[in-house]
Amino acid sequence: MTGQDTANLAGLAGTVIERAIAADLKVTTAESCTGGMVAAALTDIAGASAVLDRGVVTYSNAAKTDLLGVPEAILIAHGAVSEETAAAMADGALRAAPQAGIAIAITGIAGPGGGTVEKPVGLVWFGLAVRGGRTTTAHHVFAGDRAAVRHRAAATALSMMRDGIG
Repeated sequence: MTGQDTANLAGLAGTVIERAIAADLKVTTAESCTGGMVAAALTDIAGASAVLDRGVVTYSNAAKTDLLGVPEAILIAHGAVSEETAAAMADGALRAAPQAGIAIAITGIAGPGGGTVEKPVGLVWFGLAVRGGRTTTAHHVFAGDRAAVRHRAAATALSMMRDGIG
């Protein structure tokens, strides 16, 4: 990761924190392939304690089920890297943090292995749940090595949070 990449995450995280403070909103994260990068980017910014309620890393399917309530049926039918799982992770993160108003979830294949034709390396699904609103999803297939995929996924998640706060 370059200095510019780090600055990009810091800038996005700073904007999320500013907007959440202005909206009097708490945020929560549920991360798989990013391993806590989104929460770390937020906590790198002074003032994060006013905004970040909690962040969980749910790398295994069992963690997704145990900590976020992702139904095993979704994981069996669609896999850990899917629109359905990303949405269920975001919904579960919001349920687990009753004081939070917005949750972001990230699940993907950072590589270098683990990809298939249907789910290539670099595929990342995102879920954004807003309390009192609807849960939206998005996906991207990022190019690059494991570090690049994870960084781009974290930046995308922060961008989605920023836009979700308004």
